Amino acid sequence: MKTAKKEEMRKEYKREVLGKGIRGKYYEDYKKGTNLVLLSPDVAAAFPDDASVNEALRNLMKIARQSTSLTKRSTGSRLASRSGCGGWAKGK
Repeated sequence: MKTAKKEEMRKEYKREVLGKGIRGKYYEDYKKGTNLVLLSPDVAAAFPDDASVNEALRNLMKIARQSTSLTKRSTGSRLASRSGCGGWAKGK
């Protein structure tokens, strides 16, 4: 009876042991913009699956857009007064 060899990383591998490579195997996924992110263990513990991570990030983006749009409206008049032209173009 043969015994199974212990699986471990070797220092070197012969090319023929790795098998034939397939050119462009992941090209379509890469082209789509597939993005993998490694979460820290404490962050990963807060989310049961990828759908919940995506939902949380979408909600955060929504909140960020809302707070940014409030800032843009409120700073428009301040920028005009800082330029010294009182909102009017120069030469008028």
